[in-house]
Amino acid sequence: MKPLDILAVAAHRDDVEQTCGGTLLKMAQRGYRTGILDLTHGEMGTRGTADERAREATEAAKILRVSWRHALDIPDGGVENTWENRLKVARVIREQRPRVVILPYWEGRHPDHYTTSKLGYEACFLAGLAKLDVEQALSIQHSAFSQGEAVEQATPGRPARTSDPTTVGASVDTGVDGIVEAHGFSRAERTPETAALAAEGLPAHRPFKIIYATLYYDIRPTFVVDITDQFETRFQSLIAYKSQFTDQEAGKDFFPAQADIHVRTEAMARFYGMMGGVTYAEPFLQKEVGLVEDLLQIPVKSI
Repeated sequence: MKPLDILAVAAHRDDVEQTCGGTLLKMAQRGYRTGILDLTHGEMGTRGTADERAREATEAAKILRVSWRHALDIPDGGVENTWENRLKVARVIREQRPRVVILPYWEGRHPDHYTTSKLGYEACFLAGLAKLDVEQALSIQHSAFSQGEAVEQATPGRPARTSDPTTVGASVDTGVDGIVEAHGFSRAERTPETAALAAEGLPAHRPFKIIYATLYYDIRPTFVVDITDQFETRFQSLIAYKSQFTDQEAGKDFFPAQADIHVRTEAMARFYGMMGGVTYAEPFLQKEVGLVEDLLQIPVKSI
């Protein structure tokens, strides 16, 4: 299985489409393998159901030309930075082996968003620990839970906790690399390549670069990505979530009217595009200092 070049990690299905969908599309158009990891199924959303959002996420992934998409079983509205959740994300990092990981910014309105940021960062660190056997650690975690709770009743509206620690979520076929159901983590469904990795233990891997998508929070970005050519397609990936972005009674007091969505989305993209001297852009932040080899090659005009 080829490694991903770029993996975007988000709390909910449609977060990536709103914050960095244009960037993923642009990278896919340049020949890079891109992927999306949604931590939850979005089952606590005001609008729609988890099943509806799963179908919509599949369609959005195809529009953005991502090679791989998967959803974990972490409860929507209850994303916590626990040892078990870090292990689940670390296992994905080891299996998909991305060079770049995109995380949400570490502050914001929704607890799931800013918790995903810290959880994702710490999972990337864990994934690089060569002596950590992620599969064994998850099995131990599961065994400890089973001894404490013989039977667990699922919270209404949330997915039941899986009884098999090797099956955590659901993948989709994006149509780019073909069937990707093998990443359901069920040993019976794995491809021969991933089955071999599982038998030997997934080798340690740590992404080279972690960047943060900042569109959900009002902070000056470190850099922006020009998505002028990708904007309209990125917008199509967003409105693929018909359960979320069509006019309906549920949530009408705080969801924008369908007719306003394009205007609002375009205004945000123009705002960040202006910062970079382009028409449309998406904002990002990096913690590290940038390295420059040639002062004459630094983009964006100063005055």
